[in-house]
Amino acid sequence: MQKKKVIDSTDLKSSLRHNPFDRLKSLVGREGLPPSRPAPESLPKKEAPASDPDQEEQLFHEAMEGVHPLAREHVVAEHGETKPAARPRYVTEDEAISQQLARLVDHGEGFIVSDTPEYIEGTGYNVCQEFARRLHRGDFSIQAHIDLHGLNAEYAKEAFESFLKSAVNSGKNAVLIIHGRGLSSPGEAILKNKVREWLSQSYWLKRVVAYTSAQSHDGGAGATYVLLRHRPVSKKSGKRKSSPGT
Repeated sequence: MQKKKVIDSTDLKSSLRHNPFDRLKSLVGREGLPPSRPAPESLPKKEAPASDPDQEEQLFHEAMEGVHPLAREHVVAEHGETKPAARPRYVTEDEAISQQLARLVDHGEGFIVSDTPEYIEGTGYNVCQEFARRLHRGDFSIQAHIDLHGLNAEYAKEAFESFLKSAVNSGKNAVLIIHGRGLSSPGEAILKNKVREWLSQSYWLKRVVAYTSAQSHDGGAGATYVLLRHRPVSKKSGKRKSSPGT
């Protein structure tokens, strides 16, 4: 029988042990090894030369040559705070009315003649009321006008009738009669009321399509637009709606 080989436990331990520095022991004491380098000494710090204020200022001016400062309105503050947007101020009803009245008095803005008590309108025989609204709106061009200011009722009527008859005979459709608002008359607007009265008489109702207070730029409540016919019609003449120029 073969004899079993006995393994020395000492050899086993030595073969399993890791000794990376064992080889270095043999080098210890050998001659000819390069000497170790000493640690480099730190270089002495050079002291910064003392600054010359005049030289620094000269260098600064040379560097800033050709540079112009920004205008103040374009400068943004480094730590500037953004202001919150201002809230719109609430306008009370009384303030709004006061503002509207101021614009009305100063510029005539917002004044609508047809919304005032001074507004007048009317139509001739068998005429749709729409013609009065169109006349006030400015759908018909004014071809002639007359100013009755300064005349008493008698002379004003003569001038009124002469003017309208001439307009009818010459083929004019839309005319303007200026009579004023009667603000200087005691009690009522005499000429204004007379013009409305004359236009409402049978003679002129046959020859008038419609009449209405003028717009602000033509005198407002102090003047009257009149839309005329070319031929008169009677109250009993037909049921059809009339149109200008018929």
